Amino acid sequence: MGCFIVPAAEAVITTIAAKAVKSKEREPETVKVNIEHKEMETMVKIPFSKKVKWLSKLLWGGSALLAFEHVWHGEVTPWFPFLTGAGSPADAAEMLQEMATTGVSMAGLVFVVWLGMVFASSSIEKKALKEASVKGVKK
Repeated sequence: MGCFIVPAAEAVITTIAAKAVKSKEREPETVKVNIEHKEMETMVKIPFSKKVKWLSKLLWGGSALLAFEHVWHGEVTPWFPFLTGAGSPADAAEMLQEMATTGVSMAGLVFVVWLGMVFASSSIEKKALKEASVKGVKK
């Protein structure tokens, strides 16, 4: 009934956090690689603010899809109280239970997927920098 609210709230927080992190970040780290003295290639390390934006976009997209699904099934209405589960105290308790279990677990799963993405991108960056240092790096 209202499980999409939890990831949407986390999306709002991560959007604000991404803007705060970006304002305090320096320029991204760049490395120029000279491969066999023929051509220069510039590699840019992905800034953390961009990685937080990944999380924000995952959460916004998932929340929008869940909200659409709830509208489709008539659980979200254009009139007050907007969520059909908030109509009576018994339904509200069930809705809050769903938000606490399903909503939090969905937001947690998206966060774990994002951590995997960050780990994978960091591993690829480290591998590229290591290969560049073997071939000769100029900063």
